[in-house]
Amino acid sequence: IYAKAASSKISDTMGKSEFLTLFTTQLKNQNPLDPVKNEAFVAQLAQFSQLEATTSMQNSMTDLVSALKGDRMMTGASLIGRQVAVPDVPAMLSAGQPVTGIINLPNGADSVKIDFLDESGKVLRSDTLGSQKPGLASFTWDGKDAAGITMPDGKYFMAATAVLAGQTSKLPVNTMTTVQSVSSDPTTQELMLQVGGGGNAPISSIVRVGF
Repeated sequence: IYAKAASSKISDTMGKSEFLTLFTTQLKNQNPLDPVKNEAFVAQLAQFSQLEATTSMQNSMTDLVSALKGDRMMTGASLIGRQVAVPDVPAMLSAGQPVTGIINLPNGADSVKIDFLDESGKVLRSDTLGSQKPGLASFTWDGKDAAGITMPDGKYFMAATAVLAGQTSKLPVNTMTTVQSVSSDPTTQELMLQVGGGGNAPISSIVRVGF
């Protein structure tokens, strides 16, 4: 049983060098009166060729994956300083500059309500958009509350509720924000964007890129 287990372990971990050593040793020690048949010799050569091809392909794939990782990181790095629209990140109000939000309406909407909230979740102001066609709908917030008072610079949030055929549904808001840095998630290997306000979003969640 031990010999069988050891043999199984060797076969599981045998590489091309071990295979070639075993193959040449077999040829050196074959019985001259009963040499290895041509068919068996050719079969072993075919196995070695297959092993060599598999090893080469594995090395090529490893090189390709490494090259793609480098390309992806460079692509992500090119977004640093750019404006991107990503979901579930805070809207940063700065120097009275308007904040842009984008919502996805695959079926359109009869109306859309937009709430602008502070960090505590208090609604500062609500706007209503009219009928919207299917696709991406964008809106801006000038940083003022319902009384027309400009809010101080800082972190705010936006929430959207759409009405279609009498049905109400909440929608994620994609906020236009600035990419500050890019990193690679060690678990998923996906590129992660670090954006204004301390938000994080996978690069695959981008719905729009601007300046």
